[in-house]
Amino acid sequence: MLIAHRIALDPNNVQATYLARAAGTARFAYNWALAEWKRQYEAHKLDNTQPKPSQMALRRQLNAIKREQFPWMLEVTKNAPQMAIIQLGQAFQNFFAGRARYPQFRKKGLRDRFTLTNDQFDLDGTRIRIPNLGWVRMRETLRFAGKIMSATVSRVADRWFVSIAVEIPDSSHLPKAENQGAAGVDLGVSALATLSTGETIAGPKPHKAMLDRLRRLSRSLSRKQKGSANRRKVKARLAKLHARIAAIRSDALHNLTTELTRRFHIIGIEDLNVSGMVKNRHLARSIADMGFFEFRRQLEYKGAMRGGQVVVAERFFASSKTCSACGHKLNDLPLAVREWTCPACGGTHDRDVNAAVNQDPSETGLCEAGSQLCSCLSTSKNQGIVTTGIHHRF
Repeated sequence: MLIAHRIALDPNNVQATYLARAAGTARFAYNWALAEWKRQYEAHKLDNTQPKPSQMALRRQLNAIKREQFPWMLEVTKNAPQMAIIQLGQAFQNFFAGRARYPQFRKKGLRDRFTLTNDQFDLDGTRIRIPNLGWVRMRETLRFAGKIMSATVSRVADRWFVSIAVEIPDSSHLPKAENQGAAGVDLGVSALATLSTGETIAGPKPHKAMLDRLRRLSRSLSRKQKGSANRRKVKARLAKLHARIAAIRSDALHNLTTELTRRFHIIGIEDLNVSGMVKNRHLARSIADMGFFEFRRQLEYKGAMRGGQVVVAERFFASSKTCSACGHKLNDLPLAVREWTCPACGGTHDRDVNAAVNQDPSETGLCEAGSQLCSCLSTSKNQGIVTTGIHHRF
């Protein structure tokens, strides 16, 4: 299994300049290869005798001309342009397989990065050696033990990171879950998560907290003359603020998902249509600020690493409108109603806690073995449950 560890770098000014030049070289090679790919493909359509473009042919073509036409490429590691073209080939493979859109040109300042193969860099504790540059300090040591496959150096705002991919024999390197039973999790915008145990976890809402600063900097940027030094300064400050917002959100999600997978062996969540939810202009900003999709992604891979399972409720299962005590389902429950009383059994429910209880696998037909969901789900009161875990996807 491949797993990556993203580590912050601590370069000096000379090293940061080299990293920026290497990322620029990778971007230029990617854009050059994409333009050549389009040109050669159009030529092949007009004349079948012309060869189809490929990443290997484009790499050879660039190597043949770069010493004369692009001599500045020789000042950085050879992996920067070569790996960029290989990534373009992978992008086209994904496009033709229907897994991705047609590759687009890379833009300066947007996800600047370059990749190194495992024979082009060395690690020594908290240092990494990059070709033509030397040793660069890292903020921490590599967390995983295994065969090192590659390293990708990237920039986020004014900070540099290296993501080191390691091949490990077993993905379950984390301690097993404490197995405090099963838990259901209901996501929301007022509180990030509500558990079936009654616990409520408030999200940091970093975008909302810093919205005034974002608006002020965005307004200042729009008033600066294009190409001016002042515009570059404000643009850098705005990028730094966006990076801070993303880091706060990511930290909160990592803390929450780590805590849940550490405590519970089986966790039930709802299958949210996030792309459809953000089309609601009244809630789009709050939904995006919580990071629902990232929450589920982290929960699934961390649960698998700890030997647990994630149970996903059917997308159209009415968890909020179904009484967790008797199973009675309301015809309508407006979003503004946060508490309601069941007309069948008289039970009073908090909307979010009730939804979390309905998603609790222990309340929806979990096997006594506790390791997977069995056919009794088809007769459980909530039904419509599928599971995603280490070994099975029902």
